[in-house]
Amino acid sequence: MAEGWARYLRSDSIEAFSAGVSPGQVSERATEVMREAGVDISEQYSKHVNDLAGIDFDCVITLCDNAREVCPVFGGDTKVIHNNFLDPAFVPGTNEEIMEAFRKVRDQIKDFVETLSL
Repeated sequence: MAEGWARYLRSDSIEAFSAGVSPGQVSERATEVMREAGVDISEQYSKHVNDLAGIDFDCVITLCDNAREVCPVFGGDTKVIHNNFLDPAFVPGTNEEIMEAFRKVRDQIKDFVETLSL
């Protein structure tokens, strides 16, 4: 969702790459709630952080505590920003309760991306 928001809201100032330390499939629920907000992430795919090796990043943003703990070290002047978001994929409950968790995190990530000063 963060990559989708960065591309949608800040493509003039951010070239977004999204990767994880344990990537899996992009959640259908994430795709759905982003579509509700007018952002299409259906072409995004889950990448491992190692797939982006060799790119000289100005900034690396981690979005969960686990990623911060195991994220590789980036050299040079790479700025590192951390903001822990709940992973809605692990929220128990009914489908509607889980979807509400995805919407809440979607909106929190949007607010975070809007306020980034890189």
